[in-house]
Amino acid sequence: SDDEENSSSGKSNRTFNVNGVEFKMVYVEGGTFMMGSDDSEAEKDEQPVHKVSLNDYYIGETEVTQELWLAVMGSNPSCFEGVNRPVEQVSWYDCKGFIAELNRLTGESFCLPTEAQWKFAARGGIHSKGYEYSGSNGVNYVGWYCENVYVDYYGTQPVATKQSNELGIYDMSGNVWEWCEDWRGEYTSNAVVDPQGPTSGSYRVLRGGCWKEFDTCC
Repeated sequence: SDDEENSSSGKSNRTFNVNGVEFKMVYVEGGTFMMGSDDSEAEKDEQPVHKVSLNDYYIGETEVTQELWLAVMGSNPSCFEGVNRPVEQVSWYDCKGFIAELNRLTGESFCLPTEAQWKFAARGGIHSKGYEYSGSNGVNYVGWYCENVYVDYYGTQPVATKQSNELGIYDMSGNVWEWCEDWRGEYTSNAVVDPQGPTSGSYRVLRGGCWKEFDTCC
């Protein structure tokens, strides 16, 4: 892997190569934020707002592309084919299998982000400007959703074709829903450090909205 200095933190993003396909992991400096929302448009499972503190971590610069999935897994399950389109039609368990194989190939310890890590990164981490969407107050600048996908290019869109957010991460609003590690569960009002979510549940957390949903899901 190669390192790329992140001048704002002194730490580095990391670039990896797997079977000829490169991908970047963005360094996220830890911090404290208020997770959840009391906004009138927020879903009930976004309440109550509570304080979350996170240690440093890394997260993908883009959604996992079909090119990368194919390089790791040897097959492409996606409906809307394209090397730079995000992989889709994959379950949480499919993603865990991908990560296990990626770790075998690289000798690293990749994992799905926790919901808290996903949200902090989507907001821009410690560099957040408080945008409504991930990187802008205008969804058309940063996200693909049902009202702006190309008529002649229906479905998912190539990654990193919209603006990035404050951390240089793309498509955290729209394009495809993104899996998190956690079981879905209710928030509490307690302050927490590096929360891992409930110990059991019926559904895993999905975040970010997608190309066929309205902007409210983004």
